[in-house]
Amino acid sequence: MIVEGRTERLILRPQELADAEQIQSLFPQWEIVRFLMNRVPWPYPPDGALCYIRDVALPQMEREEAWHWTIRQAAEPERIIGSISLIRGDKDNRGFWLAPQWRGQGLMSEACVWVNDFWFEALSFGVLRVSKAVGNTASRRISEKQGMRLVGHGEKDYVSGHLPSEIWEITAEEWRAWKAAG
Repeated sequence: MIVEGRTERLILRPQELADAEQIQSLFPQWEIVRFLMNRVPWPYPPDGALCYIRDVALPQMEREEAWHWTIRQAAEPERIIGSISLIRGDKDNRGFWLAPQWRGQGLMSEACVWVNDFWFEALSFGVLRVSKAVGNTASRRISEKQGMRLVGHGEKDYVSGHLPSEIWEITAEEWRAWKAAG
């Protein structure tokens, strides 16, 4: 069962079909999609958000293969500003995006703390791995600040092309130690 998350400034609400219209109006921006995996169609189709939520996110959530939330500010709970997901598997366990106008305020770092806790404490997984384009410095800073270790390099296909990538990870024990030291 996917639960709603709350932090000091955010509400992480499980994605639902009713979110498609807001996501569709916000998501198709180059600054959002350029470092996402190339399975995101670009240019983004007019029904892209609806198709993604209906055909990918909701079925994954029902099968407990992935957990998808919209990100909203607590002061404005009806307005979606981004999304964050956890995905079961050996790699690429977390992904997120945040609209450019809300970046630089620590909101995604705050969302990541909540979903990392959910991954380790509610779902009881032992390790969290994320890959990212080397050029995605904002995402890298979140991983660095939250105690993740760089464990590999490679190349992946992103919306913006075939780019060098990094793999970051943190174990449940390392996560708990990072939080205790925090």
